[in-house]
Amino acid sequence: MIELILYLALMLLVAETFGWLFARIDQPVVLGQIVGGILLGLAFPPTEEVKDISMIGVLMLLFLAGLESSVEELKSAGKSGFSVAFVGVIVAFAMGFGIAYPFKGFEQALLYGALTTPTSVSLTVRVLMEIDRLKSREGTTILTAAIVDDILGIIVLTVVISSLVSGGVSVLSLAEILVKVGLFIAVMVFVMPRVLDYALRKVVRIGFADSTVTLSMAALFAFAYLAEHMNLASILGAYLLGLALSETEFRKPIFEHSRIIAHSVFVPLFFVDVGMNIPVKDLKSAGLFALLFSLVAIVSKVIGCGIGALIGGMTPREAIRVGVGMVPRMGVELAMLAIAMKAGIVGSDAYLVIVLMIFLSTLVTPPLLKLAFRED
Repeated sequence: MIELILYLALMLLVAETFGWLFARIDQPVVLGQIVGGILLGLAFPPTEEVKDISMIGVLMLLFLAGLESSVEELKSAGKSGFSVAFVGVIVAFAMGFGIAYPFKGFEQALLYGALTTPTSVSLTVRVLMEIDRLKSREGTTILTAAIVDDILGIIVLTVVISSLVSGGVSVLSLAEILVKVGLFIAVMVFVMPRVLDYALRKVVRIGFADSTVTLSMAALFAFAYLAEHMNLASILGAYLLGLALSETEFRKPIFEHSRIIAHSVFVPLFFVDVGMNIPVKDLKSAGLFALLFSLVAIVSKVIGCGIGALIGGMTPREAIRVGVGMVPRMGVELAMLAIAMKAGIVGSDAYLVIVLMIFLSTLVTPPLLKLAFRED
């Protein structure tokens, strides 16, 4: 137990140090935490106890993503937002599957395809703010499409993982999973907001105002467990609970307090653990596939989201800008991968592939985005 406590202290210290260093060179903090984890893993091999604790970071990451969204935002996403997200997810999945199939086989190719679908636009938002184009038509479309994109990506991964865990992909099993996902989403979106709002109001009324965050955390673990019990991904339960709570009057205090807990402890532990589990010794053997997969993941979003923008009524120039803005990947893919690894679907070598994809997508986005917005 003492060794575990010291282990966690060292991981948090590494996360903070390398996160700060990467922020100083204008790179995402997450990448710094992963690099710190890689170096730490060379000296201290990861343990199962640490991995179990870091999984809380996965759930909290998706919980916060749900809290940052809202049903109203989804309704107001508009034609262009939905078409960008929908076509982008389809094209990214198809191209990710296509490049992975010759290397990994059918089942793992499905998973790799699913891992290309999410988008993280925090980097894009920062660049658009720098060039004063965040409120442009393209900027607004990127923001709304990213919300829909997250939900579609989580659903795709849930369906893929559930299919593989249940013994393979068949029309019957796929239909059963889709029905489960549909019912789960319907209950969480249309029923749970009222139930949660009523329950939290009662808690506050009897004098336990400080317990709202504690109860939200309890609900997070309960619904993650429920999703797993239904043979769905636990991240779906975590995300949808956050989405349900976003419709209550307690959204802001729950988000603010949960964000502090998550980003101070559990999320850094998760990303350092990701780095510690990257098999550096396999770099040479995974090099070609990792590089090809990363390039395809980047191109697929430009093509897919660009086509979606054209369908949504945007000009070709605007469509290219939206496609480039949807390229970055960040934490959701690693959260998805952690769930897949826990289910025994994929090995630790996948970490190397996804981390390289994240690194390259975040590296190329700022210059490409500034180039795309450059006036003639």
